[in-house]
Amino acid sequence: MDTFRSSGNDYEGYFEGAFEQLLDEPNDAPPPAIGNNERRMQVRAYNFWASQLGDGHLPRISSLDPARVEDFGVNAVLLDFSDGSDDPRVTFLGENLAEECEVGTKEVQRLSDVPARSLLSRITDHYMQIIANQAPIGFEAEFVNQRGRSILYRGILLPYTGDGDAITHIYGVINWKELADQAMADELLLEIEQAIEPALRQRSEHSPLGDWADGPGAAFNDNSDFADHSAAKHDTAHEHTMGLADWLARAREQAAQACEREDRTRTALYDAVSRAWDFALAAADAPDEFAEMLDDAGLTAQERAPMTPIVKLVFGADYDKTRLTEYAAVLAHAQRHQMPRGSLAAFLRKTEGGLKGVVAAERMLRREEAGKPDPAPRSAPRKIIARKLRELAPRTLAALPAEGEEFALVMVRRGGDGSVSVLGEVPNDVTLVEKAARRLLA
Repeated sequence: MDTFRSSGNDYEGYFEGAFEQLLDEPNDAPPPAIGNNERRMQVRAYNFWASQLGDGHLPRISSLDPARVEDFGVNAVLLDFSDGSDDPRVTFLGENLAEECEVGTKEVQRLSDVPARSLLSRITDHYMQIIANQAPIGFEAEFVNQRGRSILYRGILLPYTGDGDAITHIYGVINWKELADQAMADELLLEIEQAIEPALRQRSEHSPLGDWADGPGAAFNDNSDFADHSAAKHDTAHEHTMGLADWLARAREQAAQACEREDRTRTALYDAVSRAWDFALAAADAPDEFAEMLDDAGLTAQERAPMTPIVKLVFGADYDKTRLTEYAAVLAHAQRHQMPRGSLAAFLRKTEGGLKGVVAAERMLRREEAGKPDPAPRSAPRKIIARKLRELAPRTLAALPAEGEEFALVMVRRGGDGSVSVLGEVPNDVTLVEKAARRLLA
């Protein structure tokens, strides 16, 4: 998120490093770029909060009436930490946010009551940051919600105080948009390409575009035989004359396209990471020039993470840190297997799990080389969830409704005395059912 500055208060830099990539499902797309309207909502929310500061370092909760905030109140939630931070009370929930999460505005009493995989559940990933930092926190990410839909969301959490000192409340404002699924996006892109291809072909036949004056074709004129070759052959031939700066510019251009394209497909990202690997190979052949590049960019070579400076040069040093680490791991994997130039994108596409799968494979190999065991998965639910489950009254199978979906999930609890009690039927979630079924049938 942008760094917002308020007048008369020292809140500069509160939003630096606020981008968060919190992906529950494997997703290789670059960090999402949500539109200006969603960004403006967060700016308006911040300005609203800053206007209530007065002379204190935090605004008083008494100055906030969430039910009377007309601009963005329907997209807001208010958390009350007066009786502890483990499971804050939800004292206000806006209508739009409640509808998106499929709950009533009065149905959620505490944060642990928030439905799993709902948009509102994303707040749990951030609210402890605001308590630790004593400052507003901005965040944006993509995730798959309870309906199996991909959601891009942007939010801001704003701290309030009841005693003039400590944070006792957090006011959150979230906006979002739903993405078409990959199949639909690919189909739409194909239709668009098929629609414009004849026009582009006709244009190229009657008015061919010349090379850029300072671009890859600058060494050739329109009368050369090279100008009659395809774009692919043009690129291949030009690679023999490219310097290290050319390889970097090429990789940066592809990275920019991957981040700016509205569809943000994996194909575009894989091509960008593959170009970064091409640049890494070129850097290995020109170590002095590469060292000069790092110095100019204020970066340093890292013996333990040699690919990190590469991805920082290509994607930008301020790019999401989690993604930079993943891309560096992919390049390290390519180096491990001595992949030739131009081959990484195809490798990512055919590997199970794509980029995430390669990252996991590389990290597993590193753990093996270091003699470290694989990290053990969590064996129990989080303490807050477990406590809420224990508070549920036990039921019997006979108490479950006879009507409903053919296949459903029922949660049980085993007691220390050997008893097994039914806690209830999990609301219909096809994705969750299929995941459970695969475990059951394995």
